Amino acid sequence: MQNYLYEFLGTALLVLLGDAVVANVILNKTKGQGSGWVVITLGWACAVLIPALIFTASGAMFNPALVLGLAAIGRLEWALVPGYILAEMLGGFVGAILVYIMYKDHFDDTESPDVKLGVFCTGPAIRSYGTNFIGEVIATFVLVFGILGIANTAVGDAAALGTFGVGAIIFACGASLGGTTGYSMNPARDLSPRIAHAVLPIKGKRDSDWSYSWIPVFGPICGGLLGAFLAAAIF
Repeated sequence: MQNYLYEFLGTALLVLLGDAVVANVILNKTKGQGSGWVVITLGWACAVLIPALIFTASGAMFNPALVLGLAAIGRLEWALVPGYILAEMLGGFVGAILVYIMYKDHFDDTESPDVKLGVFCTGPAIRSYGTNFIGEVIATFVLVFGILGIANTAVGDAAALGTFGVGAIIFACGASLGGTTGYSMNPARDLSPRIAHAVLPIKGKRDSDWSYSWIPVFGPICGGLLGAFLAAAIF
């Protein structure tokens, strides 16, 4: 149960900090409004890094795509997978609700329903389901392969430095690979907040774009599996 608690808390913190930096940049009348993509990518890198520093020593992962990848290569028992994913999904939902509470006045003052949705979940710059799916596969492949590669080399005294490397991977994926889809790379980061958007009483909101919602779920899962298999083959 302790591992499930860590997954829940870590994912809630990840989504709270990650979605909140988006809210700070794109919602009306915030202190950070209009500060741009670099702030979002840096904020998301720190949003992943901070719970990783807190919980990774206990084996927490905060990402169903990574969980499935590790299970597929025998580094995690399949019996633990449902509990891990459920805890992560619940954590993502709670984190998104906290973002809404934090920025409620700014949601109310923002007219664009697309902007409000963009706080919670990703969407494509150009809607093309095939290339959008491939983009999520590639980004998550880099994420999972990078994490496992760092874990292979960052042992002993270098373990903490390796954790900072995970933050660097997130920043690099955002800066280099995030411009097409918003780089979900994590079903708990996208689907859970999307569900929160659907159920929260957000003033003037639109639908939650369910026609696109499968891409930031299955794209990361496929990319995570590919990254894990290649890492297992090499390392």
